[in-house]
Amino acid sequence: MSSRRFFIKSSLTGLALAGIPGAVSALVPVEHAALNNQTGKLKLRFAIASDGHYGQPGTPYKKDHENIVQWLNETHQINPLNFVIINGDLVHDRPELLQEVKKEYYDRLKVPFYAIPGNHDHADTAIWKSVFGYEDNFSFEHNGIGFILANTSNTKGTYIAPDSVFMKRELDKFKDLTTVFVILHIPPYHWVPESPFADSPETINLLHSYPNVKAVFHGHDHSLDAVFYTNKLPHFFDAHFGGNWGTTYRGYRIVEVDETNKITTYQVNASKNPMLNETSF
Repeated sequence: MSSRRFFIKSSLTGLALAGIPGAVSALVPVEHAALNNQTGKLKLRFAIASDGHYGQPGTPYKKDHENIVQWLNETHQINPLNFVIINGDLVHDRPELLQEVKKEYYDRLKVPFYAIPGNHDHADTAIWKSVFGYEDNFSFEHNGIGFILANTSNTKGTYIAPDSVFMKRELDKFKDLTTVFVILHIPPYHWVPESPFADSPETINLLHSYPNVKAVFHGHDHSLDAVFYTNKLPHFFDAHFGGNWGTTYRGYRIVEVDETNKITTYQVNASKNPMLNETSF
């Protein structure tokens, strides 16, 4: 597994440095979070983080969650966020902890937050709604930008494709918007052999059939923090802020949309761990 993840990470770095077609830029210095106040008006600014794995044995999961709340509140203080999205694996195989992690940590964020299940949450629709107040497949619109969040797992942790009926209905609902973002914890495409993703040509074809879908955001693979493509559609990853494996640092992704609908997104090394691209022989 380690050799496969190293290959993916190296390949993604090259893709990101090559640039993203269209109006999306991937690699922006972290300092941009403080500077963007001076560069023009934003229509929307949000953070997306994933894979906290609250309750995972042998990990400092409470400290991980103290950190992510502190980091996100600090970035909001520097340059306001409209909201935060938590993209799956909030807990580690213990759905009974969802209420605890929400109450003790996410409710302390200074901005609204939205969450979608991952394969380790083992939550059905009823559980998700009882904790968060909305179902495990839902959508919303903010400042004229549409968001579609779909469940990609079940109570057994099986990787599944998002509900195609739900996806098409919501994509049709947002068809007149300029920009739509889709949030899926598990990616629907195998970019490399033996990748821990769910192969769903139906999902990919559906996303490609709506030109206003500008990006898809994934969690799940803690070692990925850049971008893959299906045709010209970018799929972004945000590493992890919890769990016992993945990138050497812990962080999250920022996404900004300005008044001209230009999109900028960048990964934040929130833990400021200087160890990047380490290789041992």
